[in-house]
Amino acid sequence: MEMPKHSDEDKARFRSLVTDGPGIEIKPMFGSVGAFVNGNMYAGLFASDIGVKASPDALAELAAIEGSGPFGPPERPMGGWLSLPAHFSDEDAMAWIERAREHIATLPPKVKKAKKSAKT
Repeated sequence: MEMPKHSDEDKARFRSLVTDGPGIEIKPMFGSVGAFVNGNMYAGLFASDIGVKASPDALAELAAIEGSGPFGPPERPMGGWLSLPAHFSDEDAMAWIERAREHIATLPPKVKKAKKSAKT
């Protein structure tokens, strides 16, 4: 599976669309970037596509908008995620990213696994 590349402009745009707030982080993910709240990912960048993980009702609403579609590699899209239409304005994209954040913020915080110590 070949991973498409994103541009520095794609990454900068993604970062500009994610609002700051408690528990929110933007972290590298598989050569790209993802937005997390309390350790749970709610938005990501794949090539130039921005994807969101939202409630089932919100995803159904988004799926009805022309230009939305699967998010991730075509041969293995991410379940429970959709790409935002490329024609969305920054304001539209921010609104959907925020809806995804609000939904994912209701999940329990992800607990970091303790690092295994090396046995000598």
